[in-house]
Amino acid sequence: MATDPSGVEAASRRQALEDFQRDIEGVACLTADDELRARARDYYWYSPVLEELLKGCRADIVVLPATEEEVVRVAGAAARHRLHLTIRGGGTGNYGQAVPLRGGVVLDMTHLNRIVQIEPGAVRVQAGAYLEAVLDAVRTTGQQLMIYPSTMSIATVGGFIAGGSAGIGAVRHGILRESGTMRSLRVVTLEESPRTLTLTGPDIELVHHAWGTNGIIIELDLALVPAVDWLQCIALFPSYVDVMRFGGAVLEAGIDVFLLSAVDRRFAPYYADFGYRFDGSADAMFSMVNPKDQDRFAALVSVHGGRLGMCMTPQDHTASGLPPVHECAYNHTTLRALKVDRSWTYLQMVVPPERAPELVAVQMDRYGDEMLMHHEFARLAGKPRISGLVALQFLDEERLDEVMAELVQDGCHVMNAHVNTLEKGGRKEMGAEELRFKRSVDPLNLMNPGKILSLQ
Repeated sequence: MATDPSGVEAASRRQALEDFQRDIEGVACLTADDELRARARDYYWYSPVLEELLKGCRADIVVLPATEEEVVRVAGAAARHRLHLTIRGGGTGNYGQAVPLRGGVVLDMTHLNRIVQIEPGAVRVQAGAYLEAVLDAVRTTGQQLMIYPSTMSIATVGGFIAGGSAGIGAVRHGILRESGTMRSLRVVTLEESPRTLTLTGPDIELVHHAWGTNGIIIELDLALVPAVDWLQCIALFPSYVDVMRFGGAVLEAGIDVFLLSAVDRRFAPYYADFGYRFDGSADAMFSMVNPKDQDRFAALVSVHGGRLGMCMTPQDHTASGLPPVHECAYNHTTLRALKVDRSWTYLQMVVPPERAPELVAVQMDRYGDEMLMHHEFARLAGKPRISGLVALQFLDEERLDEVMAELVQDGCHVMNAHVNTLEKGGRKEMGAEELRFKRSVDPLNLMNPGKILSLQ
């Protein structure tokens, strides 16, 4: 009787998993169906396209190493038994970075979470540490992180470096790759005899924003700066174009801010917890402002026809019970809308800063209530960088492509948030040097397979 090839393959896979578990005995593992499903998801559901594409993906086993030695054991065993391995932090990514497309092992790093050392100007931390815990720890020494995501309460340090590109602080220090925050990374290779490498300088970019496809980040050395008790502010304006002009003026004036997030008044129903402070009667700039520049900031608000709807010290803000301003920015804005109305999705783009107000006005007229405006101000090479994370009513994939093509015609650089490969997303170049490094640290091509087009 002929053997069913699929049955042979399934039996071989089961045997490989059993042998893998034997080799990593003592490392915490999860195998229950609900855990395998949960640890195979991130926030890809922001995109209806990715929701449909990735909804059936799951791991065969989840491992949670608590030490570097356990990470090395897991890596070696996965290589020996030819099991695909997908690295996971807090699962806050939006593009399916942490989703195992071909099953295998999900390596959950959240138990490798020790803050190793804090010194003047730097912190050394294990990859699975939550960013909020790191920020709280360094603040006790009078220092702070240079940049962090709006999801800092549940995002890990390693996940942010592997999947992020900007965040809170990018308006002050520049986007992640140029901010100077990444001093060095230590990574484990996926080989039968794994190596541990230390990357510094330009080599860090081989791993940064590569979605865990080319090395297991186990430890990071991050730069710190003196802490500031940032004021939590909402500035309100008669029109969204006024908000955009105000943002450019803040950067031009050199006012020290840690966040400038422009939010269309039509988002107000999704910000109900702010009450009268953002009630839909005006468009808003959510900001974190250095107290030393409070008067200059307030004066500039007035010059641009606005008013301050809120400006609180951290202590007063905590007592108010309001959400932190950083949770009103970046993709938290999208999340707020989706929690109320799942008909929304989002688009990501970089808008030409020299004509941003006028271009946004044209786009608002073109799309009407199909698109809600939201833009983040940052710096790139010392110059303004304006990123649009707009909400879009989802019709179908054809309409998504049509709108993105129109935005490109406008001169915007669109990063496609509805694909789950590095190259198609427009966020990471996988050139010859990156692919050479990938092959050296993952010679069997087992790490997060399916996310690099040229290796499929």
